[in-house]
Amino acid sequence: MDNQSNYNNGNNGYGGGGYGSGGPGNNGSNGNNNNNGNNGDNNNKNNKNGQMIMVFILVSLVSLFIMSMVMNRYTSMSTSEISYSDFLQMVEDGKVESVEFDSYQINITPVSENKNSYLQEQTYYCGRLDDPDLLPLLKDKGITISRVIPDNTSTWIYNILSFLLPLVLIWILMGVLMKRMGGGAMGVGKSTAKVYVEKTTGVTFKDVAGQDEAKESLQEVVDFLHNPKKYREIGAKLPKGALLVGPPGTGKTLLAKAVAGEAGVPFFSLAGSDFVEMFVGVGASRVRDLFKEAQKQAPCIIFIDEIDAIGKSRDSRYGGGNDEREQTLNQLLAEMDGFDTSKGLLILAATNRPEVLDKALLRPGRFDRRIIVDKPDLKGRLETLKVHSKDVLMDETVDLDALALATAGLVGSDLANMINEAAINAVKKGRKYVNQADLFEAFELVAVGGKEKKTA
Repeated sequence: MDNQSNYNNGNNGYGGGGYGSGGPGNNGSNGNNNNNGNNGDNNNKNNKNGQMIMVFILVSLVSLFIMSMVMNRYTSMSTSEISYSDFLQMVEDGKVESVEFDSYQINITPVSENKNSYLQEQTYYCGRLDDPDLLPLLKDKGITISRVIPDNTSTWIYNILSFLLPLVLIWILMGVLMKRMGGGAMGVGKSTAKVYVEKTTGVTFKDVAGQDEAKESLQEVVDFLHNPKKYREIGAKLPKGALLVGPPGTGKTLLAKAVAGEAGVPFFSLAGSDFVEMFVGVGASRVRDLFKEAQKQAPCIIFIDEIDAIGKSRDSRYGGGNDEREQTLNQLLAEMDGFDTSKGLLILAATNRPEVLDKALLRPGRFDRRIIVDKPDLKGRLETLKVHSKDVLMDETVDLDALALATAGLVGSDLANMINEAAINAVKKGRKYVNQADLFEAFELVAVGGKEKKTA
């Protein structure tokens, strides 16, 4: 992903050959943005509440099941089966306190040897036989006689829990796995787009240095999102899409964020590879879901980085023939034809391989504009160095003009990385300020891979 931004100690990162950091937050916002932010907070709260309820239900079911298993285990350990002959012998010896007749067995409670004990005493059971002499014998010995009244409620509850609980656990496990893959248990194709609102990105055109022509081209898009009425009155329509084309590290992603930050609208950001998963049809489903969510948040901006992952030409010359990717591309084309630009929905995409994109994606009515984001010239490199170095402590030997002259061919992410490496080098040498030697040493490290170490 291509990034170029203000360097600061608290917000910087490396990734994918690019370097990026967010600038200061923008306090300005409009009604739509506040509503979108509130809706996002409410959705997050609802999701957290739903997750807490699901966790509570899951823990409760697991606890009930474990308690049931433990109680059954404990009961089985304190109850033993004996033969009918042993039962009669216990009756004759006066060792039986009470008996309980069940449909198929006799439950036997022996005379307690330690009545002060809190532990459950051993009980017995035996099979029930058709013995007419048993009742008179029990009465003669003064043994308490009772019969179980059938109650199937507890049995049904146990059977239901023992059947449903494994299904619930499997369902929840599948839901977690599907959610990690981008969808819920019943929503494999849910979009994985991250939504950034203006108050969290805080990136504006001031944070993008060295790309004046690209910023000028995107300024009218910002103006339309700010003041759509004057364009509608004359009958003009907002371009549906703009394609940012340039080498890696030139700031294409940051430019898209800056457009959203300047306009104060929600920003949907995802990569082209996020649409395609192992399941057939997931990409097309995610495209539908993305546009559905974006229309709810309109006016907003959808940014698709590395769109060549799904927008590659369907000609065999460029490796066509992938049915899943073609279905995703077809769905993207259909969605771009279907949405209404008057609602303020704009699609920005970035690529460094425009020659492999499908012609249908580039025709008017889809990606109408092609904005070149090229490597910065001398003036652009100087501006970029000033932006990235303004929070870095430097001594009087630093000459950014000379550094800009020496760094021809480097992109914004390279320059940001170079400033950071120079600061790290100064700390390693025990200094509190960066000097010109640190910067040129960092330039060698970034541009040519560093100085060769001498071997002894």
